[in-house]
Amino acid sequence: MKKVLVTVAMILGVSTFATFAQEVTPPVTENATEATAPQDEFVKMDPSALPQSLVEKLAATNEGASVKEAYVKETEGKKIYKLVLVTTDEQELTVILDENGEPVKE
Repeated sequence: MKKVLVTVAMILGVSTFATFAQEVTPPVTENATEATAPQDEFVKMDPSALPQSLVEKLAATNEGASVKEAYVKETEGKKIYKLVLVTTDEQELTVILDENGEPVKE
């Protein structure tokens, strides 16, 4: 009988130790799952919505090229445009310009 009691006590002790030794993870809140995009990333836009001054400058500097994709971001109150152009020989060219069509270095 003494061996049975010792065995039961050991089993209870080990199971209690294993229960309290488990790692507790904090609950996930709704705010932790929300993701926001950084403010200085380009956002895709419709190429037909580009400013007329920018389109005119593109036509003058890149004859025959068409705008495949257009992206915009606003920094320090100015809009910066990232454009993917397709040239007349079917090559893609990426340019970064300001509102007036002037090149911008990133």
